[in-house]
This record gives sequence, C-alpha cells and structure tokens, in this order.
Amino acid sequence: MRKNLHTSYHLTLKGLESEITVQKIENELKLINTISSVSIDYPNKILHFDADNSENIIPDIVKSIRKYGCDVLTSKKLFPVLHMSCASCAASSQSILEQTFGVTNASVNYANNSAIIEYCPTLTDPVKLRSALLNAGYDLMTEEIENTKAALEEINKNHLEKLKSKVIWSAILSIPVIIIGMFFMNIKYANYIMWAFATPVVFWFGKDFFINAFKQLKARRASMDTLVAVSTGTAYIFSVFNTIFGEYWHNQGLHDHVYFEAAAVVIAFILLGKMLEEKAKGKTSAALKKLIGLQPNTVNIVDPEGNLSEIPINDVKPGDIIIVKPGEKIAVDGTLISGTSFVDESMITGEPIAIEKTLNSRVFAGTINRKGSFRFLAEKTGKDTLLAHIINMVQEAQGSKAKVQRLVDKIAGIFVPVVIGVASVSFIIWMIAGGENSFSHGLISFVTVLVIACPCALGLATPTAIMVGIGKGAENGILIKDADSLESALKVNTLALDKTGTLTEGKPVVSEALWFKDEDKNKNILASIERQSEHPLAEAILNSLHSDTNLDIEAFESITGAGVKAQINGNVYYVGTGKLLESNGIKISEKINRIIDEWHKNASSVVLFSDKNDILGAFAITDKIKSTSKAAVEELKKAGIEVYMLTGDNKTAASVIAMQSGISNYKAEILPDQKSEFIKHLQSQGKTVAMVGDGINDSNALAQADVGIAMGSGSDIAMDVAGMVIISSDLRKIPQAIKLSKLTVRTIRQNLFWAFIYNVIGIPIAAGILYPINGFMLNPMIAGAAMALSSVSVVSNSLLLKYKKL
Repeated sequence: MRKNLHTSYHLTLKGLESEITVQKIENELKLINTISSVSIDYPNKILHFDADNSENIIPDIVKSIRKYGCDVLTSKKLFPVLHMSCASCAASSQSILEQTFGVTNASVNYANNSAIIEYCPTLTDPVKLRSALLNAGYDLMTEEIENTKAALEEINKNHLEKLKSKVIWSAILSIPVIIIGMFFMNIKYANYIMWAFATPVVFWFGKDFFINAFKQLKARRASMDTLVAVSTGTAYIFSVFNTIFGEYWHNQGLHDHVYFEAAAVVIAFILLGKMLEEKAKGKTSAALKKLIGLQPNTVNIVDPEGNLSEIPINDVKPGDIIIVKPGEKIAVDGTLISGTSFVDESMITGEPIAIEKTLNSRVFAGTINRKGSFRFLAEKTGKDTLLAHIINMVQEAQGSKAKVQRLVDKIAGIFVPVVIGVASVSFIIWMIAGGENSFSHGLISFVTVLVIACPCALGLATPTAIMVGIGKGAENGILIKDADSLESALKVNTLALDKTGTLTEGKPVVSEALWFKDEDKNKNILASIERQSEHPLAEAILNSLHSDTNLDIEAFESITGAGVKAQINGNVYYVGTGKLLESNGIKISEKINRIIDEWHKNASSVVLFSDKNDILGAFAITDKIKSTSKAAVEELKKAGIEVYMLTGDNKTAASVIAMQSGISNYKAEILPDQKSEFIKHLQSQGKTVAMVGDGINDSNALAQADVGIAMGSGSDIAMDVAGMVIISSDLRKIPQAIKLSKLTVRTIRQNLFWAFIYNVIGIPIAAGILYPINGFMLNPMIAGAAMALSSVSVVSNSLLLKYKKL
C-alpha cells in the first residue's frame, strides 16, 4: 500500500446496519493499492479515505461496499454531449468520463448525443465532468434540464443550418474542381485554379475536422475527424507540392498528379452525409419530442375569490383549481372536483377509446379533454406528473445500451487506429511492389482507405434502433425502461401472471356477507381492524361495512399470506384465511365449510372474521377478470409462450379463474417469496421467464424474472423493479411488447450486418486489392460518397421501425 498519498475524501453511505459490516468494508477497501487509509464514521454513515486521484478507484470502492448489502449516495443524471462526430467519439468520451475521479458509471450514446453519468457528489460535480471532456475536444451541457432541452434544441437547429450552408458552398466550389480535374487538366493554370477552389472547401468548410482531430491528438485519441483530416490533408498537401514543384516528378520521368478534386469532394460528401445523418437522427427521437409536446404552455385557474386567470404551466402549484374546456390539453395530474367529460388518454396508455371522467376521477397531464368542461384540483405538477415520469423514463431508456452495443463500443474504440494502420500498410506495400506508379497508387490507397472507413455506421447501428423501438413502445402505452429489457423480451418463452390486478381488474368487492354473532357490534370492530390493513381485500370489506367507527387497537400484526391479528379492549381477533383461524385453534363448522366451498366454486376469495373462540362473520369477495385477459392469453399461447398464473387464492377459486382466462398452468395458495422461488424453478429448466405483476408482493418475482413487466395501475415498487411498464394495464400489450422486441433486435442485426460488411468489403477494395486482378483502383471521391451513405442507410433502416405494425 502506498504511504505517501494523503488527499482526503469522504462518501455518504446508505444501508449500513452493523459494526461488523463496517469492519468488513474497511478491510476490503484497504486492499485497494491507491488507498492509504480508511475509516468509517458509523453513527453518521460516512466513509473517510485518503487516496491518489490520478486513477478512478471509485467504481472499485462502490463495488466493494455494495457486496456487503450497503450502498453509496450517488447522483445519476442525463447530460447532452456536444461535438461528437462518430462512434469513436462516443467511446472516447465515455472512456474519459469513466476515468474521471468520482464517477461510478458512465454511458455515452452517439445516436442521441447524450451521456447518463452516475457520480458521487462529494467527489465530483458536472463542472469537473465538463472540464474533463473539454480537454479532449468534447463538451457537456450542465445546465438544469428545463433549460437544457430548449438550449439543446436550439444548438441542434443551428448546427443543422450551418451544415446545410457548408454542404451548399462546398458543393458549389467542388464542382469546378471536378470538371477541371476530369476534363480540362491540360488547360493553362489548371492546378492553380483547382488549388484556389479546393482551399476554402478543405480549410474553411472542413476546418472542424482538422480542429477536432488536433484536440483529440493532444488527448492521445482518434476519431472519424482524424481519418478525414489525415486523408484530405494528405491529398491536399501532396497536390500543393506537385503544383509548386512539378519538375521534381518530371525529372524522374513521372507525371505530377494532383488530387485537389479528391480532397474537396470528400469533404463535400462527408458534410452531406453528416447533414443527412443529423436529420435522420433527429427523427429517431420523434416519439420523445411528441411526449414533451403534450403539455400545454398555459392553464386557466380559479383563485379563492372565483376569478379566472391564465398563468404559465411552470407557475401551477398543488392545490390550484384548474378549468379545462373541450379540446384542451390537461396540464398537470389531479382529481376532478366538478363537471363530467370524456378524456382521450391514448397518448399515454395507447388505448384509442376516450375514458369517462366524473367526480373524484383522476386526470393526467398530456391527455386531451374531448367533450364537457370540468374543474380539477392540481395534485402533481412539474417533474412529479405521470407524463414527466414517462418522459424521464423514455429519455433514460433511449440513452441506455444493449448488450451487443458494449461489444460494438470496444470495436469502435480501436477502429480508427486500426484503420490508420491498414492505410499505412497498404501505402508501404504499394511503395514496395507497386511498380512505376507506386507512389501515386500508394497515396490513393492510403487516402481512400482512410476516407471509406466508417465508424459512424457501427456506432449508430444499435442505439438508433433502440431509440426508435423504445419511442414506438411509449406511443403504444408500453414503457421500456432499458435496452436490456427490450433486447431480452424476444427470448421469452414462459410468462408468469399474478392474478389480482393483472388478470383481474384489481377492484375486489364483497359479493356476499354472513354474520354469525352480533352484527352491529362486530362490524365496528372489523372496520377498525381493516382500516389498519393495506390489503385490497381489506379495502373491499371496509367499503361494504359502511362504518365510521374507529376503535383503539392495542396490538396489530400482519401475517404474510394469511391475514391479520389484532387486539381491541383486551380481546384478540383474527381476519384472514381458514388456515389462519385453524392454526390458532379456532374450529370451522361443516356448515361454514360448505358455504366456503360454494363461494370458492364461484371464484370468490373468502375472508373469515373471528375472536379467539368463534367465527363471527364470513365474506365472499369477487374480482372480475379483465375483458381483455382471455384474448391476451390466447395470443400469447399462439406465439408459443407457456402461460402460468400465480395466486395466493385457494385451489378451487384459482382453478375457476384459470379456466375463465384460458390458462392451464397455475399455482394456488402461493406466498410472495414462493413466487420468486417458482420463477427460479422455471429458469432452472432453461426457460426464459417474464413475470407480470402489479403489487408490492410481486416485486421479488419481478426482480428475479428475466423480464419484469409491471401494470401501470400497480404499486410504485413494482414499477421501479420491473423492466417494462404497461401503462393501461391491458395484457394485450404484452404480445405487442414481445413483437416490438423481435422487430427491434432484427433491425439491430440488419444494421450491424451492413455496417460490418461495408467496412469488411470497402477497406480492402480501397487498399487496391482488385488492382492486380482487373486494374481497378477506387476513386477517393466515390469512397467519400460511400462513407456518407453508409451511416445514413443505417439510420434510415432504424426509422422503418416506426412504420411496423405491432
């Protein structure tokens, strides 16, 4: 361990529960050779350490801490990245960020020019991150996200306008160079005329290639800018030399070739390609822009005195009363307090039918009021609305990387140096074995190899398809939270469904109730107990009792998968399953058992209420199957997917629901932890399993599954754990999600195939491999056009996904 390092740092820890863990973490961190001392302030949960910041050891520290079930307080943000010109730039900027002290994880996406960075705020900040990128010729927009969106749109718009101008002028100036170079080479001063026209194209309209290449060279990195600058710069300098010192070649019996047309036209074609690429890339995020555009800019609110006023949406606060007229967009989330209407929620749920809204109905930002006027109470505004959460989720998902992209990133990281090596080797081979025109052929091959090589196509192949796929999912009410989930869904061959709230509507109601003793007294006791429970069946019973009494509860215990035990006025009561009562010595008579069996046959859940001696009441609770569940199950089975139903209900009720849904495989009387164990069991058989659920009790199973799918109407925990969210809770969206995954992965494979094939075939031809066979040498101008079209074709192929039917 180094002893001379003494720069002090600290990290805030989470989930640190014992002194034993403190000792284990300290011992583990002392093994990291750049750390000279470690101590943990256990009461305040702070890690103090001395280390050398020349190497980013933070990922190793975080990994060691997480190994013991603790975590480090980090900040995870999405930043726009500027001045990236190709996939190698993305790989380079990601590498720089990963090496920056304080960063735990970084992912840079060339397709949407963004970086998702997780960092420790006690060690670094966005300003330091930006500084690290600026040194290599890139930039990071670090303003708050509201300003960033508008600023980035403006930057992209200005950049596209400048590109258009450069393309037009470089084309105008290149045309005379082409004409003279091809048809009028023998006119007087031909070389000087071409030199005059080519110079502004190369060093004014193409200056960014040279500036960026120089900045990256200083940082010991390379990108597409390097390839363009070296190739066109070489052709230009050689042509200038031949123009001024043509006699040098004449004295050796050789012609003084110039390649001004190659230098100028290559710049023009590459600028054209970048312009088309930027336009196409802009279209890949069209779905996100559509979501962002759903919110109105202003709203009409009513003040406490009843006065109506129009205010900007950013000024709306929870508690404001907002008026919505027919045809207007709803600005924030809230609850309807007067009026009725039908609201189009298709832009969020993907469902085309307008939903009726009456008193106490929930309304959401971005949806459209179709018919009547109404007033609603604002509850969630700004970043807290459902629409804002969806936009944030889609942004992060579009910036995430599929597994295959990690391999492509590694290739892109070494692509430019390898290409420069290949170009140099081809030049040397031509010089050795090229015969009379060896230098000219060698130079052409060197320039053409550099020009035709395209890391952009490789870098765009995966992220553009992911962006379009995730955007299409959002438009159809399917929120995909990361690229891995989208990539994994096509492999799913087994689907496990929770029953309540997933197959069923999740709105249980008491269909029958029987009281065996003193109904008036006992229903007040039962109501008081059920108020303490968060179970949906408890809510159903409470709603049926119509009791406002709330007795003091001296003790309350929730028994997972069974029910509750409570104590009121010294008396013990049980509410739950027959097993709960029997395990506490309470006998169930044959008469009650017959009633229970009859209810079970009708697919009802049964809840019993008792004191410590006798059953006081029994309740049959029904939860209707969603009208779409059976059709969704049939569609899944047609696709070759095995469907299972998991429920805590008894076997009789479970079998009825399974039969009504068309499901032949089901597990009844299963506890929450047993759901995840069952998922593991299916996975051990080699199956790729998706789990669909909506409750807190499904969270472990959702996390265990290969793909977790949560219902939008479910708990926040379930949605946090799942990789996909079905906003409308319609199971028919699941086959659509799987089809979307298949279409997206197919597009990725097509893109990668063409990107690789283009380079595998193009580079050897550019090096002159065909010359010994048929005398063919690829013109650098054609190589420039091919390079420009390669990335455009990949992005265009990804955009075709938008028009596929799910």
